[in-house]
Amino acid sequence: MSTVRIGAAAAHFGRDLEFDLARIAKLIDDARRAGAGLLVLPDAALGGYLADLRHPDPDALPPALAPDDPVIGRVAALAAEMVVCLGYSEDGGQKRYNAAVCVSGDGVLGRHRKVHLPAGEVAVYSPGESFDAFDTPVGKLGMLIDYDKTFPESARSLALGGAEVLACLSAWPTSITNRAPRMAQDRQARLFDLYDQTRAAENQVVLASSNQTGSLGGMRFLGQAKVVGPGGDILARTWSKAGLAVAEIDVTAEIDRARRVLRHLDERRPSAYRGGAE
Repeated sequence: MSTVRIGAAAAHFGRDLEFDLARIAKLIDDARRAGAGLLVLPDAALGGYLADLRHPDPDALPPALAPDDPVIGRVAALAAEMVVCLGYSEDGGQKRYNAAVCVSGDGVLGRHRKVHLPAGEVAVYSPGESFDAFDTPVGKLGMLIDYDKTFPESARSLALGGAEVLACLSAWPTSITNRAPRMAQDRQARLFDLYDQTRAAENQVVLASSNQTGSLGGMRFLGQAKVVGPGGDILARTWSKAGLAVAEIDVTAEIDRARRVLRHLDERRPSAYRGGAE
């Protein structure tokens, strides 16, 4: 992988798919103007996230889209030469999934179904079953959907699969049970940044973290989109505002530099770990 500009978006999305598509088109255009080859959009960019995590209303859920829904093809057409990752609610027939898809003008490059579901999502979604890295024109990628990145095994599985860039798509709200007077003091805001930096540093990979902004129902989203280097350093960020975090990085060279002396993936001792960690 040569030098690439990576963009991570902080933006608001709701139930109106045409509104969402217009916003996606604007973000893709802004990223293209910034020279980005990869753009990571938030979880639930098509249709918005749940309005209530404690008691989701079954009559007010995001629209469920088939994996081959034409709206995903429209995003692929907008992406053209760029690689774009985005989230949506997937219609799996008898099941519904919190899902992500990675596209370019050539079509679908990779997919992911959220594996780790917080309490409120269990009532709505079924869990995915794997973490799979995939090839793209900007290198080998892996995707995580918000709560997935809380678990070290998720990112580690993708890194072991060869992913050099982790795309973390989120609809991550402020704390529901312990609201802080200022977002900077919010527990979930602190954890969001901590997980982003830790997952990059422990796997020595590049991480692009997107998130929703604004409010939906009782949910208030953090923003805090960022690009993180393989040493855990934040290369670009939006803070809590809507916008794009864009960083230019020679991914392979920076990963090689991070792994020059300490190579975390090679120095693991799986036989010493509990729970079948590999």
